[in-house]
Amino acid sequence: MVVPLQNTIRDYAWGSPTALPELLGVQPTGEPQAEMWMGAHESAPSVLPNGDTLYDVVSADPAAVLGAETAERFDGRFPFLAKLLAAAQPLSIQAHPSRDQAIDGYARDEADGIPRDAADRNYKDAWPKPEILIALEPFDALVGFRPLESTVALLDALGPAGFGDLTDLLRNGKLREAFTDFMSRDRDAIRPLVAALGFAIDTYTGDAFALERETISRLCADFPDDPGVLAALLLNRVRLQRFDAVYLPAGNVHAYLRGLGFEVMANSDNVLRGGLTSKHVDVPELASVVDFSPLVDPVLTATTVGDGVATYETGCEYFAVHRVDLASGERTLDGAGPRIVCCVDGTVDAVGKESAVKLSAGQSAFASGTEGPCTLRGSGTAFVVSAR
Repeated sequence: MVVPLQNTIRDYAWGSPTALPELLGVQPTGEPQAEMWMGAHESAPSVLPNGDTLYDVVSADPAAVLGAETAERFDGRFPFLAKLLAAAQPLSIQAHPSRDQAIDGYARDEADGIPRDAADRNYKDAWPKPEILIALEPFDALVGFRPLESTVALLDALGPAGFGDLTDLLRNGKLREAFTDFMSRDRDAIRPLVAALGFAIDTYTGDAFALERETISRLCADFPDDPGVLAALLLNRVRLQRFDAVYLPAGNVHAYLRGLGFEVMANSDNVLRGGLTSKHVDVPELASVVDFSPLVDPVLTATTVGDGVATYETGCEYFAVHRVDLASGERTLDGAGPRIVCCVDGTVDAVGKESAVKLSAGQSAFASGTEGPCTLRGSGTAFVVSAR
C-alpha cells in the first residue's frame, strides 16, 4: 500500500512559529512548531487514512507492514523516524547512545522504576539514535569535536580570563577531562567564566573565527550560567547550505542552532543532554556515551546515483536516504522494506502498484514493505527514506 500520512507537530519551545507553516502553506498559529514526526515511534506515531496509527498497525502484524526480512531484522519495530525540524533557538548540547548503551540504560531506568514519561528519565526506549540532518535552507549547527589544535587557537586568539586550566588540558590532549570538568561545574562557578568569554569576544579586534564568535556571543547572552556555552568552544561550528547534511553516529556531541531541515534517525527518542536547556541534564551519563574523537570533516554532501536521484552515504544500518529532484517526468526507485516519502518543494505523486498519493511541500506518504518499487512523478523535490 501507498497511503498519505497525518503527522504530529511537536511544540517544543525552541521551535520556529513560522518555518513549518510556511513550508506547509498554512497560517501560523503564533506558537512554536519545532518538529513534525513521520513514522511509528510510540510517543507520536503517524496516522493512516483509516484512523489507525502506524505504530499500532506495525505492532499488530510487523511482517505485513514492514516486509518479512525487515520485520525479522529489527524485531518487529519500525526501523527509522523522519522529521521536519524547524529551530528558531538553539537545541540542547546532546549526544545519543549506541545500541548496547541504549539497551543497558533502558534496562537500568526500568529497574529503577522511573516512569517512561518522567522528566528525569534518560532512556525512553532501548534503541540507538544515529541521525542525519539535511538542510532545507541555510542551517547553523555545532557538530562534533573540532581538532584540538583549532580549539586551542580559538582560545589563544580570544584570551578569556579564567580559561588557562582548560587551555592547558587541551594542549595536553585531555579533551575528555576538559569537557567533563566544566560540564560538571555548578552555575555559580560557570557564570563568571561565561561573562569573561563574552567580554573577550566583545573586545576581540581580529577577523578569525567569525562564525564561532557570532554563535558563542549569542549563547553567552542567552545562557549566562549554562556550561553548554563552554561546550560550544569545543565543537565544530558549521553553516549548511540547502541539501548539505551532517551525519551524527552514536556518541557525537552536537546542538542544532537555527534553520529548517529534514532529519532521519533510528526509531528512538533517547537524548542525553549536557546544557543549553531547562530539561533534565545528566552529565555523567552523557559523558559515558560521548565519542571524544575529533570530527575533522563534519559536512556531508549527497552523491548522484542517477538522473535526478542523489543519496546520502552514511553507512547507517537503520535507514537509507535518497533525494529525488523532479524537473518533470518520473523516477522509479527499487527497494524493499518500509519507505516514507516526504515532499519538500513543488508537488510529487508517490505511485504504488494500486494507489497513488499527491504530495505538496511538507506532506508525506508511507509505502509498505511489501509494495515493491515506488515511482515518483511531478515537478518538485522529495526525500525517500527506506530501511537499509
